[in-house]
Amino acid sequence: MGTAGVPDERSVSDLTARARIRDVAIECFAEAGFGASFRAIAARAGVSPGLITHHFGSKAILRAECDAEVLRSYQVLKTEAIADPSAYLFARLTGPGVASTVVVYMLRAIHAGGEPARQFLDSLVDQARVVMAESVASGLARPSRDEEARLRYLTHQAMGAMLVRLVTSPGLTPDEFVASLHDAEGEAVLPILELYTEGLLTSRQMLDDYVEHLWEPPGRLPKDGSPSQTA
Repeated sequence: MGTAGVPDERSVSDLTARARIRDVAIECFAEAGFGASFRAIAARAGVSPGLITHHFGSKAILRAECDAEVLRSYQVLKTEAIADPSAYLFARLTGPGVASTVVVYMLRAIHAGGEPARQFLDSLVDQARVVMAESVASGLARPSRDEEARLRYLTHQAMGAMLVRLVTSPGLTPDEFVASLHDAEGEAVLPILELYTEGLLTSRQMLDDYVEHLWEPPGRLPKDGSPSQTA
């Protein structure tokens, strides 16, 4: 996966048969889902199915290593957003080649469901935590009253929107899929930036009421045991 768009930070020792099989498996899983067979991966990698079994043992182990590599590549893409957020918005994440494979693989991983999907989403939230902290520190983003809840919501929202497009656009290659994201850019960028920059509601009353409810919910007794005056 050492194509333009993501710097290849791996050492020469990583460019082994095992790593090549993993990289080809990532491409196969992105294109065909996790139903892709060892035989199909082996044919594309130019090795025998037995060599894949020798290196990985099972598809679950192979997928776990693919997940880790995709998350590493995605972290590189996300880190670039801090230095150049506007240009990064679509040019990096939806670029052709390795970037498109990373994006579609992530969506396949989530769509597959189950515990691996939950763990994959948790890893995306962990990565978002670092980027968001840097964004807040740099003044790009506002701090949140509940940073963890915001991180999870934003991660699920971003991946969910792309997943909807993926499952409603069957048969596209990864490059074709990210090209469709570019086609939809005019539909999405303006409302996203409006919502994130200006907000949606014209009054902060609902937020103030909810925050008050969180800190002083009706019926909760204060520390001295007397009825709450704000209930």
